[in-house]
Amino acid sequence: MLMDTVLSASPLSWLFGVMNGVAFLLMLWDKRQSRQSGAERISEGMLFFLATVFGSIGILLGMFVFRHKTRKWYFVIGIPLLILENLALLSVLANMLSAFGGQ
Repeated sequence: MLMDTVLSASPLSWLFGVMNGVAFLLMLWDKRQSRQSGAERISEGMLFFLATVFGSIGILLGMFVFRHKTRKWYFVIGIPLLILENLALLSVLANMLSAFGGQ
């Protein structure tokens, strides 16, 4: 029954889930890299880009689970605002899809 529910989820739900999972894992990777001198890092701009394209919840969870970027005021304020943007855009897209006969 659970598998039927998962498989019947809309493509937007899958996109939202995958992007947040990727964003969360990239926060973990960047946190680990931040502890190594001279290691390659993910730019803050890329993290904000991921948050903008449906990864904001993953970034926010990564911030607090890994204690990463929590001292940067623009992350503390900006990421929650991007969550609102993500939810508004998902709502608009879902309404457009349903209007055109999608899921």
